[in-house]
Amino acid sequence: MVQSGPDKSYDAIVVGARCAGSPIAMLLARKGYRVLLVDRATFPSDTVSTHVVHPMAAAALKRWGLLERVIASGCPPIHTYAFDFGPFTIAGAPGTTASPVAYCPRRIVLDKILIDAAAAAGAEVREGFSVEEILLEDGRAIGVRGASQGAASVTEHARLVIGADGRNSIVAQGVGAERYNERPALLAIYYSYWSGVPMHGRFETTIRPHRGFAAAETNDGLTMIVGGWPQSEFADIKRDLDGAFEQLIALSPALAERTRSGKREARLAGAVTPNFFRKPFGLGWALVGDAGYLKDPVTAQGILDAFRDAERCAQAADEALSGRRPYAAAMHDYQSERDAAAAPMYDFTYMLAALEPPPPDLQRLLAAVHGNPKAMDAFAQTNAGTMSPAQFFAPEHIDPILNASRS
Repeated sequence: MVQSGPDKSYDAIVVGARCAGSPIAMLLARKGYRVLLVDRATFPSDTVSTHVVHPMAAAALKRWGLLERVIASGCPPIHTYAFDFGPFTIAGAPGTTASPVAYCPRRIVLDKILIDAAAAAGAEVREGFSVEEILLEDGRAIGVRGASQGAASVTEHARLVIGADGRNSIVAQGVGAERYNERPALLAIYYSYWSGVPMHGRFETTIRPHRGFAAAETNDGLTMIVGGWPQSEFADIKRDLDGAFEQLIALSPALAERTRSGKREARLAGAVTPNFFRKPFGLGWALVGDAGYLKDPVTAQGILDAFRDAERCAQAADEALSGRRPYAAAMHDYQSERDAAAAPMYDFTYMLAALEPPPPDLQRLLAAVHGNPKAMDAFAQTNAGTMSPAQFFAPEHIDPILNASRS
């Protein structure tokens, strides 16, 4: 039986309450809109994630008044990104003077902070609510049908339905959102947590031919170690995933020694991730976060992308809902800005996800970056999303680095 919900409609219904959904619900509610935020999970709730809140994502948390809550959770700051290429290691500062450090919080911590902030802003939050259908009228999204656990289905209506529900978004499927710039998955990435493996404020990445892994401290005195293999090998690797992961870590003798003195505290978790863009808006609907744009997690950009989407889409939605701009114009700008900002990192990430040895030109550049403090900072900032890869690899940026190495 399907029942109507409370006798009211919303300005926006946000489906998915994690790193994209809770922030956009919070931002719209802070502007005075009536927002319903739903998620099938109940919080705190874990999810497969790269965890890393790069410095520009930390800056967003600071703008929203939430960074202190992450710090208060006991999540330590990360001031250095280090990349071990074998012959040498490039280590640099990932942020800016205004936002110098990153964090690597557990999602049971971060997502709870975000959903609580949405509720505090005035959004109506329904946890444990599964959306069953996106309601359409003459091709326009007008609401959702769904149910809380054990309850009858209800319908809720809104001027705008926002999908923040991940790669398998029911919103995207329900409205037939177009996918483009698709690329196949390259990596199988898995992670777990170790106690007794301090990182001393460093996010350490080890790169070897066809192998890669990284480690950073998270909450509760734990260190998250994440590693990946080419997807083409994964059918064999998953027969002994634990053994394969130990072999990965052994590629860094220093980290392997630290993990031997520590203890793994959880099973391995992970996924194989495709790469695609979806058109992020249409009549009565919009997409944010992984629902609208997904790429390999090797550069750990997912949380930063989700925060940026939330801010951009909230601005566009405010312009449209308030009547200051036509809906199509505001949302077209949202898509254009998202795609233009995402494209260089999308290409850079896909190159890294291949886990192929760097071509000769890139090897020469990396060797020139090593030992040049300013260039090493820029390389760290590029991997953090602080600097665009387009800016880092521009001739006017790399030519002085190469010339300095020859002098």
